Amino acid sequence: MQNQSQIEWKDFQRIDFRVGTIISVNEFPEARKPAYIIHVDLGKEIGIKKSSAQVTSFYTPTQLIGKQVLCVCNFEPKQIGPILSEVLITGFPDEEGKVVLCVPEKNVANGTKLF
Repeated sequence: MQNQSQIEWKDFQRIDFRVGTIISVNEFPEARKPAYIIHVDLGKEIGIKKSSAQVTSFYTPTQLIGKQVLCVCNFEPKQIGPILSEVLITGFPDEEGKVVLCVPEKNVANGTKLF
């Protein structure tokens, strides 16, 4: 692992991490790597946002519906094939590079900020 340069608290505060609930999941056959198109409810302030997520190894669409996830909400939208991904759903790679979602231990209100 490379030694990462340190950042200041104000740098961390610029990242808008929020919790949202997955409300719909669709297959994404156009993706280069297996992925889903996911809609996340991020509360009244942000609303429902779309994301492409490579989480097909451990999660079926049915397992994802209703799951809360940690999202980065202030990246610029990114065109991924035919969809515009509006938020980044966070996760960790396992030993094989398969993504395990970053989720809160207990449910919290959609749109709650990480601090």
